[in-house]
Amino acid sequence: MDTSGIHEGSTRPIADKERALRILAKSIFRELKTQGYDSKQIVGLATEIISEVTSDLAHDNELRP
Repeated sequence: MDTSGIHEGSTRPIADKERALRILAKSIFRELKTQGYDSKQIVGLATEIISEVTSDLAHDNELRP
């Protein structure tokens, strides 16, 4: 019995995660604006996050044979 709502071959979990990330991004953006951060500062934050992801990906690639 499948109680998770996830079926083999389904793309639903991926779509759900993508939707959750969009909601999270909008929420973070609104909160930062509410806290007084301007667009340039928010872009700076996004740039730092992308830099961290890029470093993580590079590290993962170094570990692969």
